[in-house]
Amino acid sequence: MRITTWNVNGLRALLNKGAYEWIAAERPDVVCLQEIKAKPEQLTAAQQEAMAGHQWSWNPAERPGYSGVTTGLAPPRAGTPVTNGIGSDAFDQEGRVIQSDHGDFILFNIYFPNGSRDHSRVPFKLDFYSRLLDLCDDLHAQGRKVILCGDFNTSHNNIDLANPGPNRNKTGFLLEERVWIDKYLEHGFVDAWRSRYPDRVQYTWWHVVTNARARNVGWRLDYFLVSEGLMDRVQDVIIHDEVLGSDHCPVSLILRGP
Repeated sequence: MRITTWNVNGLRALLNKGAYEWIAAERPDVVCLQEIKAKPEQLTAAQQEAMAGHQWSWNPAERPGYSGVTTGLAPPRAGTPVTNGIGSDAFDQEGRVIQSDHGDFILFNIYFPNGSRDHSRVPFKLDFYSRLLDLCDDLHAQGRKVILCGDFNTSHNNIDLANPGPNRNKTGFLLEERVWIDKYLEHGFVDAWRSRYPDRVQYTWWHVVTNARARNVGWRLDYFLVSEGLMDRVQDVIIHDEVLGSDHCPVSLILRGP
């Protein structure tokens, strides 16, 4: 089973660039897209046709042109139960989460809040981390296995961004943000990519304005956090940093069958 996550930074823009062709060619079993900035009815017939290889569940933000996530399921998973949000109006109105229940695990497609340049949204971001972890703790207590994927908007450790020193006081690498990744790892999750590649330097986001991608001055912001009890099924995690079309690149989790 292949699950691919990608912050597309505007789904319609990605489709207009032809960049969605990479997903169409790869055809993952599950596709989790973040920051779609669109509602399904805003897509043209041609754009909908380009995405026809999956059955899509949508959770757009109430605010137009902002945030939003969508999860695509390839047959035979078309009947998978899907739930939007995490049960909190403050977060759910921004279209940040879709849960899909695959029987042997629950998959969360997540677009974590950005703390904003002036740090005004950092408390909101940390509250989101807390609320989601409470939900995951409840699922673990019920014996469920969980996969969290998406744009976490946080680089965990120095190895996860090109310039840790100058960025210590910037959102995305603030200590109070990074400790929440630690908390998830303390609560039964494993950073699947870092677990497999403990010393590898590879990024998933690059600043567009500074042409950072050409210089590979990036951040690793996109993750698969996997319940410890599911890690024996993780065959690989791939950062597709060669794939263009967004300021983020796709990341894929490969699972062996149960």
